[in-house]
Amino acid sequence: MLASVKALLSSIVDYAGLFPPAQLGMQEAMTSYAQDRIAPYNWMLDRFVLPASRLEEFEALLPTFPLKQWSLSVIISGDMESEIERVQLLNGRNNIAVTALEFPPLQPQEIKKLLSYLPAGVDSFFEIPLSVDLEVYLSVLQHTGASAKIRTGGTTAAAFPSINQLCECIFSFAEAQVPFKATAGLHHPLSANHRLTSAPDSPSAAMQGFLNVAILAALIYWRKVTPEEAIELLKESSIEGFQFNTDSILWSDSPHETKLNLSEIEEARQRFFRSFGSCSFQEPIEDLKHLKLLG
Repeated sequence: MLASVKALLSSIVDYAGLFPPAQLGMQEAMTSYAQDRIAPYNWMLDRFVLPASRLEEFEALLPTFPLKQWSLSVIISGDMESEIERVQLLNGRNNIAVTALEFPPLQPQEIKKLLSYLPAGVDSFFEIPLSVDLEVYLSVLQHTGASAKIRTGGTTAAAFPSINQLCECIFSFAEAQVPFKATAGLHHPLSANHRLTSAPDSPSAAMQGFLNVAILAALIYWRKVTPEEAIELLKESSIEGFQFNTDSILWSDSPHETKLNLSEIEEARQRFFRSFGSCSFQEPIEDLKHLKLLG
């Protein structure tokens, strides 16, 4: 295992098996997460994504699993203030650690109001539609410790942002120094056309790769690429376009040397691109094995 790969991918997947296209039942999703937490590549897995509306269902099944700790990212909806209070009471009980809260798209003034209710020591991610004026939202999130969340796909082709939209968004986050996570559509390491669901008649769409996004986010964080170069990097569909060394990652198709060392990769992951939600953990693992990035 190359140290550079481990630095780039550590705790990068938030498991969202309850959500489309997998949309597993609670028992099946919890079983998958519990098994993956003790599997060989568990260092890539971070939180179990859970709607606050399904907390009781989750707690009822919890005693049937031997997992010593569940790291949860709870999606807040409905009466948000009361749900935040409920989550605070839950934290630390029954092997539960609520380490993140996620919020649906809200108006900037609503986000501003909620910031005072956020529990200390818990990450918070506010979903921002890419069609809005990002500056208004980022001015609210700046210097608060809160993060953004962007939707990078879904079960329809229209749910996927364009390459230009995604590039502009990541540059805006970096300029504002607001960390972010992505959700949906990043099941595969490299950019390519993939089927939107597992249905036999599922249409296909162009999907971004999580390697492309993670490497680009680090390069943008360290101001090592231009917007024009960023678009080309997101289009990269071959692993040959990147060079993975023990102590560095290089975008080899760049017009100039574009290199990230270990400390730069680690800081960009800790402070900028935090994770991506995926309804499958095994799919990214199998793809990475095929690319010979995992042993």
